[in-house]
Amino acid sequence: MFKNRLANESSPYLLQHAHNPVDWYPWGDEAIKKARDEDKPILVSIGYSACHWCHVMERESFEDPETAAIMNKLFVNIKIDREERPDLDHIYMDAVQAIAGNGGWPLNVFLTPEGKPFYGGTYFPPVNLQNRPSWKSLLQSISTAFHEKRTEIEEQANNLTNHIASAGFGVISDNPQQFLKEDIKTIYEQLIKTADRLDGGFGQAPKFPQTFSIQFLLQYYFYTGTKEALDLACLSLDKMIYGGIYDQIGGGFARYSTDSQWLAPHFEKMLYDNALLISVISEAFQMTGKPEYERAIRETMEFIQNELMSGNGGFFSALDADSEGEEGKFYIWGKNEISEILGKESGAFSDFYDVSERGNWEGKNILRVRNPDIKIPKEKEQEWKMKLLAVRNRRIRPSLDDKILLGWNALMISACCKAYSALGELKYRKLAVDSMAFLEDKMKGEGIFHFYHSYKEKYGSMGVWEYGSEGRATIPAFLDDYAFLIEAYIQLQEITGEVSYLIRAKEMTDWVIENFSEEETGYFYYTHSRQDDIIVRKREVYDGATASGNSVMAVNLLYLGTVFDLEEWKQRAGRNMAGLKDLILRHPGSFGVWATLLNALTYQLYEVVLAGTYSEEKHLEFLRLGVPNRVFQLTSDTYFNLPLLRNKPVLGQSQFFLCREYSCQQPVKEVAELYDLIKNS
Repeated sequence: MFKNRLANESSPYLLQHAHNPVDWYPWGDEAIKKARDEDKPILVSIGYSACHWCHVMERESFEDPETAAIMNKLFVNIKIDREERPDLDHIYMDAVQAIAGNGGWPLNVFLTPEGKPFYGGTYFPPVNLQNRPSWKSLLQSISTAFHEKRTEIEEQANNLTNHIASAGFGVISDNPQQFLKEDIKTIYEQLIKTADRLDGGFGQAPKFPQTFSIQFLLQYYFYTGTKEALDLACLSLDKMIYGGIYDQIGGGFARYSTDSQWLAPHFEKMLYDNALLISVISEAFQMTGKPEYERAIRETMEFIQNELMSGNGGFFSALDADSEGEEGKFYIWGKNEISEILGKESGAFSDFYDVSERGNWEGKNILRVRNPDIKIPKEKEQEWKMKLLAVRNRRIRPSLDDKILLGWNALMISACCKAYSALGELKYRKLAVDSMAFLEDKMKGEGIFHFYHSYKEKYGSMGVWEYGSEGRATIPAFLDDYAFLIEAYIQLQEITGEVSYLIRAKEMTDWVIENFSEEETGYFYYTHSRQDDIIVRKREVYDGATASGNSVMAVNLLYLGTVFDLEEWKQRAGRNMAGLKDLILRHPGSFGVWATLLNALTYQLYEVVLAGTYSEEKHLEFLRLGVPNRVFQLTSDTYFNLPLLRNKPVLGQSQFFLCREYSCQQPVKEVAELYDLIKNS
């Protein structure tokens, strides 16, 4: 069978295209040199393994020999996995958004031989369709323009490159560091203007989970007691948990809903979405104690362990939306199937999970709970699920993207910490500790690169990746990898009491400051200072499906600056917050983590120490409180000289100290007393 150069890659997405007749290159010097030597434009096509429309365009165009012949003759063709190279995806997505006014995947962008973009778009059909030209006609037009209008093409490419250098950053304000409670109220009022008060979430379809906005609402309720904030946060979580975006029988969340009611997702399941949802549902459970939140945490954690867990402690990236060439086929049901499986009980099941003859999606049924007030015994519900799972597990499964990404794994470690804090399950704490040990063992770098971004198991001689004790870590880690990893170290310290995790977090933060800082502004570039295969170094500050590395680094700087009494770090977090405050007040949905940082800077961090002889019971009791924006440490005879731990007893009865700027109130013995102090401070 024909293989192109992608057969030597490790990315499952690139390997999916290894048998295309297109002469694909991976990103690298070989492709760039060929374009320059032959004076050809470069086609960069970017996607990811779980992307439905990426598969569609592959089937329609990239697998077609006639189309491939045109691509091979006129272009140097490069395939990129956006999850492996988010830096390149950011750069060329900005270009396409500037050209077309929108973006998405597959992302197809045309470059000069110097790597500068001059035209692009997303999905193109195989034939002319409405306002979209066919892919083949577009290829011909682009090639003709490149050779006949070279001056205009070069000018367009230079303009776009200059735009990209500043895109995604907005206007930095030079406001002084002044944070007011009125600012927090403004964010809240702006946010709830977009809230869907009927179906939860924010805005209209398509709907994404927007976990950071939900987290802000939970914090706003904690600080102000505004019940509306709690109700809106819980409404969003409830509707997602009961909706089709949640796998009602297997656990875990799909990436987003195509409709406003959370019914019909694009069925891919991403590690990062599930990690972030576990975290925010854990925080909601700490505030409400709702049994449905506990169920969702446990089921989603079980899904992660069953379907996205490697054998050695890492977490895989995603499950595909498609199976057998159809989107969602693995997850949907016909009414007759339900009847055959459950017999006389199928009626009660169908009433509860919205199953009908006509279906609720393209003639089939996506399971969802329309009326959660209907009471089904837990034992019966579990019996139904097990019977359906037994049948579903015999179906052809969606493909697994089994690359292991540093940042997404760090998010999952933090999620395990949050789940442990909420539910007290020791297995979640062990999972977090073991997973961090895996990252440190397999993804730690050497030389100028401290960590790597992506890891894949052993590569076999037959051109496929094989599991084994050896693997390959590739691509220097990016800013958000480090930011999420530092955050995970902080979370691990809170649930284990091991101060050594904080020491590692501080050392890594020092390294990030040295290698990623933009000196003029104090923000951070997305890429390492010595990475040389990109046309610009970008700074990302918007919080999207995952948080920006800059926002998480600001949170980390505030936390670690408090722990180690590093005033410059705390000031830097405040300056970076102040520079974006005007944007955050206007567009809080795009700056969710920054908004929660504003809470911490406005209300100030709670500094809590559990001192004395270690009490796991007291430790876990405090974690269950879910107090936001706090520094929490346990006294340690090894690290007794850290600012918050000075003059705190290491031995004797366990007691809590509540401090502000290292000035502590009289200790209390019970968590309830501590909580009263916090709420009244």
